[in-house]
Amino acid sequence: MRKFLSRLGVALLLAAALLGVPAPAMSSGSAASLVEVTGFGTNPSNLRMHLYVPDGIGTRPAVVVAVHYCTGSGPAFHSGTEFARLADQYKFIVIYPSATRSGQCFDVYTQEALRRNGGSDPVGIRSMVSYVQQRYDPDPERIFVTGASSGAMMTNVLLGDYPDVFKAGAAFMGVPFACFATTPPNTWNSECANGRITRTPQQWGDLVRGAYPGYTGARPRMQVWHGTEDSTLRYPNFGEQVKQWTNVLGVSQTPAYTDSPRSGWTRTRYGGTGTTAPVEAVSLQGVGHNLPMSGMAAMALAFFGITGGSTEPPPTSGPCRVAYDVTAWNTGLTAAVTITNTGTAPISGWSLAFTLPGGQTITSGWGATYSPASGEVTARPLSYTTTINQSASVGIGFQATHTGNTAEPASFTLNGTPCTAG
Repeated sequence: MRKFLSRLGVALLLAAALLGVPAPAMSSGSAASLVEVTGFGTNPSNLRMHLYVPDGIGTRPAVVVAVHYCTGSGPAFHSGTEFARLADQYKFIVIYPSATRSGQCFDVYTQEALRRNGGSDPVGIRSMVSYVQQRYDPDPERIFVTGASSGAMMTNVLLGDYPDVFKAGAAFMGVPFACFATTPPNTWNSECANGRITRTPQQWGDLVRGAYPGYTGARPRMQVWHGTEDSTLRYPNFGEQVKQWTNVLGVSQTPAYTDSPRSGWTRTRYGGTGTTAPVEAVSLQGVGHNLPMSGMAAMALAFFGITGGSTEPPPTSGPCRVAYDVTAWNTGLTAAVTITNTGTAPISGWSLAFTLPGGQTITSGWGATYSPASGEVTARPLSYTTTINQSASVGIGFQATHTGNTAEPASFTLNGTPCTAG
């Protein structure tokens, strides 16, 4: 999949020791951390597994498998998305698989991957879930999967292969189940990627049902996201996924509910009008192959029902709003940042704090100074941007290098106060 190369509480110490699995340190004062797990079970393609278990998860927690994009890794998806921060808030466990083949893409194309227990990556990911089930006793009705790009394709595959394991999925810029099927040694399906494979809802649904012949149980719900300007996995794949999963779930392709949760976003729900409808689809006008962006993880969790079945959590209110727009290429990106004063008085002498996703390093900037160049960054104004008057905005930005992760910071604070994103 070389075209992708241009762009996831404490384990019991005794059990860990017996299995040769590293466990988090038993320190009541330490914060949760990402831990690599080895020897987690059958793993035919030698995937790596990282596990994030928040402090205070309680009994019967939910589990989210978060699957990275090509060229990425579990740790990069952990640092570059909001799932870990939300896990701390809502007390669910996150599993981050890592692909190890060339290009670090997941197998969503072989016949082994496209059938239950057939082999390859889906079997390894299923073993990761079994590992967590054996050690943390999660609620079996609250096991979910999400992913971006290659990880979104894998989300579709896992829901087809293991409908008895996963209760819902959220796919950010993916393709339908079996759309990417090809014949080895090919690993790239141009017809699918370019949105030229179209099938009837019944044909798409039959492909999913064929992954687990004879299964008659409940099917997982599905949420799909796609940008209209996606040039890597083109936008027609969005509609084909809707056709597939409405058929699998036996609901009408006519939306039961339509709204716009943000400017440029069109959300449709099928088979129901509530947050946990059988199928939910979010179309993003003018957005390319650059997801998930800020706020999307929270909407996925709302769809899963982890946040209590309410609509997505409202953005944190504060005296400021931050818009953050990324343009990325090969190993570089630029970020244009607009800070708006939504308070009742001018803001002067400000500092904007945010955490850059892993692998991003600032090389130059405008409108502000940035320190340090990576990790927890603080932007401070230049002489001509020191004051932001009420209802006024200031534009700053920077250029950075990246190692494949082009995600946005999860949150921003201005002079120590959280800002609304968007």
